[in-house]
Amino acid sequence: MVGVRVVELAAWVAGPAAGAVLADWGAEVVKVEPVHGDPFRYMVKLGTEGMNPPFELDNRGKRAIGLDVTTPDGRAVFDELLARADVFLSNLRPGTLEGLDLAPEQLHERFPRLVVATINGFGDDGPDRDRPSYDVGGFWARSGLAASHTFDGGEPPQLRGAAGDHMSAMSLVAGISAALFARDRTGEGRHVSTSLLRNGVYALGQDVNVRLRAGISFPMGGGRRAATNPLYNTFRTADGRWIWLLGLQPDRHWPLIAVALDHPEWLADERFDEMASRRENAPALLELLDATFAGRTLDEWVTLLDEAGVWFEAVRTIDEVVEDPQVRAAGALVTVSSAVADETIPSVASPVDFDGTSRSDGLPSPDLAEHTREILLELGRTTDQIRDLEERGVIATT
Repeated sequence: MVGVRVVELAAWVAGPAAGAVLADWGAEVVKVEPVHGDPFRYMVKLGTEGMNPPFELDNRGKRAIGLDVTTPDGRAVFDELLARADVFLSNLRPGTLEGLDLAPEQLHERFPRLVVATINGFGDDGPDRDRPSYDVGGFWARSGLAASHTFDGGEPPQLRGAAGDHMSAMSLVAGISAALFARDRTGEGRHVSTSLLRNGVYALGQDVNVRLRAGISFPMGGGRRAATNPLYNTFRTADGRWIWLLGLQPDRHWPLIAVALDHPEWLADERFDEMASRRENAPALLELLDATFAGRTLDEWVTLLDEAGVWFEAVRTIDEVVEDPQVRAAGALVTVSSAVADETIPSVASPVDFDGTSRSDGLPSPDLAEHTREILLELGRTTDQIRDLEERGVIATT
């Protein structure tokens, strides 16, 4: 993405997350914020320094300008940025973009080579296209994901922060990449769009396709005790931790599991000798497995199961994840530039490498309006003109 210029008019997470991935990949991203800033800047303040790690993750690598695009002078500056850009990225709702004369068709009349990339709650068409949403709304609640992870009669589970936003952002980044590739061949920009709802339905795609094709839905039922395949389930260890068996092919995995658990006699038990009988006698098998796993600690089971070639994973905490050598070897964690000169800070990598490397040498997450003067000088504004814009509230500076 080196050499690609992106103008981002977005707030909160889904849009800025896409911009941060593009910056990780080498694009030059200008974050355009209202003069009072992206509201997500003020949601988290940790430690004596008041740091905001969620905001840092989704805004690193960018330059920031504080600009009121609803004013004539602010809009003139914004249009100059677009004239130099390859990509316009926004998560404003369709009606809001139309009101600002920034709808895709409006932009392409003026900037035919521009890739217009939009992400919102519910898509660009339909009765709810301008309905407000966060990922808990469009991605989690409206898509069926929350209900599909709810046991009958139970409360819907919470979604962890920005999980749906980040998945949706990666979808948009993929579309932007394809549109830039196509533009190199045709010379024309495209409108690339996605939504929280669309990504939620896609994440639940197997279940939705079963409903579409077979007319049935698979309920979550009553949790782990209602599982019809006990070999694809969770088990509590002696120290209160959890093992997740991955016996999705139960006839293949059952002999390894029975031997690893030191119960080869189970293999001769007609209740468990094939997949159909194990399904019929699942409660009885689950009881035996529960009692066995409760006899050793997590670390003991990890060693035994690995040695036996059983497919499983330990259920890890976030504290363990950040210390996991495989997480680090996989490139999931990187160091990025800090606002303090010559210092770096740890961060989460965007999930794609190029030639085996995660980009980590970009700019730090910017302060509000940190680069306003710099950008305006690049656009040819004089110091006096910049001061005038600031005094009239058109721009914010630091």
